[in-house]
Amino acid sequence: MSSTPTSMRVTEDSGQIESSLWVLEPPNPPPLRNKLFTPLKKSISSFSSNNKPCHRRLLSFLETLFPILCWFKTYTASKFKNDLLAGLTLASLSIPQSIGYANLAKLDPQYGLYTSVVPPLIYAVMGSSREIAIGPVAVVSLLLSSLVPKVVDPAVDPDAYRSVVFTVTLFAGIFQAAFGIFRLGFLVDFLSHAALVGFMAGAAIVIGLQQLKGLLGITHFTNKTDVISVLESVYKSLRQQITSTEKWYPLNFVIGCSFLIFLLIARFVGRRNKKLFWLPAIAPLVSVLLSTLIVYLSKADQNGVNIVRHVKRGLNPSSVHKLQFHGPNVGQTAKIGLISAVIALTEAIAVGRSFASIKGYHLDGNKEMLAMGCMNIAGSLSSCYVATGSFSRTAVNFSAGCQTSVSNIVMAVTVLLCLELFTRLLYYTPMAILASIILSALPGLIDINEACYIWKVDKFDFLACIGAFFGVLFVSVETGLLVAVSISFAKILIQSIRPGIEVLGRVPRTEAFCDVSQYPMATSTPGILVIRISSGSLCFANANFIRERILKWIMEEENELAKGRVHAVILDMGNLMNVDTSGILVLEELHKRLLSRGVQLAMVNPRWLVIYKLKVANFVDKIGKKWVFLTVAEAVDACLSSKFPEP
Repeated sequence: MSSTPTSMRVTEDSGQIESSLWVLEPPNPPPLRNKLFTPLKKSISSFSSNNKPCHRRLLSFLETLFPILCWFKTYTASKFKNDLLAGLTLASLSIPQSIGYANLAKLDPQYGLYTSVVPPLIYAVMGSSREIAIGPVAVVSLLLSSLVPKVVDPAVDPDAYRSVVFTVTLFAGIFQAAFGIFRLGFLVDFLSHAALVGFMAGAAIVIGLQQLKGLLGITHFTNKTDVISVLESVYKSLRQQITSTEKWYPLNFVIGCSFLIFLLIARFVGRRNKKLFWLPAIAPLVSVLLSTLIVYLSKADQNGVNIVRHVKRGLNPSSVHKLQFHGPNVGQTAKIGLISAVIALTEAIAVGRSFASIKGYHLDGNKEMLAMGCMNIAGSLSSCYVATGSFSRTAVNFSAGCQTSVSNIVMAVTVLLCLELFTRLLYYTPMAILASIILSALPGLIDINEACYIWKVDKFDFLACIGAFFGVLFVSVETGLLVAVSISFAKILIQSIRPGIEVLGRVPRTEAFCDVSQYPMATSTPGILVIRISSGSLCFANANFIRERILKWIMEEENELAKGRVHAVILDMGNLMNVDTSGILVLEELHKRLLSRGVQLAMVNPRWLVIYKLKVANFVDKIGKKWVFLTVAEAVDACLSSKFPEP
């Protein structure tokens, strides 16, 4: 027996009432305390789970904290063979780079080697990335050399300078561990990808200019990092040495440039032929050995070639007694630690995730932050400065066929043997070769193709990129970071204050309602204005703007005689995640303004927290529960079947 139109209408009405009740009667949202403490609970949930025996809970907690306990069960001799080769290859690159980066950070050479021992060992136990290579990096070294001298001058008091660096490392580790424990990784995301591209490029140029001191054999050099001050210092130093009795020794430049050319050729060959990946990895160590031998045999140090001289032998000494928690500079030290923590985390997580995606596994950012924090805390107690993941060394580690983080352990043990047995051989190593090693690693920090891609995709992101670049280049590292973060915040603020608001129309032959600007074929229903608020929040920052935009559209609709008077405004709130008291007041005012014009206000699909707050504020009762719908189609059909009173 066929259904009558009346029975069909009754069925549709009952279905609409049922779907409206789904929207109006959801369970209460979780309280605010859950948002505040849930991240901490999740961090320890594996330990506190009640459905497991105590020993299993303890084992699960330890496996979460120390991932090595998971994969070491299936570790094989073939994997160790690959890790051993990768670790030795990594060490051949890490030893000369670590010495060079320590020099960049204005520390003695052994501190760079120390930083390649303890942090990699801690990370190998706690980290979840299989490929990332831990140690000192150029950008963090530059950051310390530009910020810490504002607290203590290394030339005046080198011991106090080292103490501040170790304390900065401790603060950086504490911040990183806290980010991981409380799941605050989103704070690192404020330094966006575009800003990081610009920052890295600017830092690479600044680092390159800093190496002119070693490459040219300059003794008097500026402590500033901006390009103008550095070039001015180079010009004055060379002019003074040429015009005065103080002699300039071109052998530094000759040795540095000769090996720089060799390193760049090795890098080029290694990139063109993947089978020769070991060539650019071993080239820095070969350069150090050859240049040291040349200087020793020719006694070039007596002819003005600057050499490393003494490198302290032995294991990492304790630096606990050097940490400073009193005095007027503790706040400044903590600030530098926070900046270093964010930069180090951003670089490490970007490097780790890029190689994890190639291998096809997921990298947990919060676990990485905790591992990085613990390794830097341990490093601060053992004469290390801030360590993180290096892109160039990670690429070498990956190309060498590493299987697990055991390659970091092999590298650390190799560096440790170097500290115990071979530091005396580094006495005659020329400073120019360290400069050339750092210079050869800088092209990897400048990504012109990525900058062009950012320009094509998002001009605002490119503004953050170029702001960070010029800020680092012409003012300071700190200013570059500040400019980048400020532009990123400005972007978020503008998007919040001026959210997207679209007029929707029904797409032909579907029940979908889409933006009429994006889909010109979508048709509006006469007398009904359907508006979607594309914002995460209706709040004090954007509520007035949204109200005025809606009222303006109503006037524009009514001015078009062909469309007639607007009888109903439907707000699609599906994208709206939250609403504050200012937003509710604006909705109430909008409702009053619409009622005075004889226009009915309806809401579609308000989210969990939104409908809860609107019910508490009695706004749902004011507009009427029958004007809350699950879908736009239901709202339009209800408006079409209603008889609206004249204003």
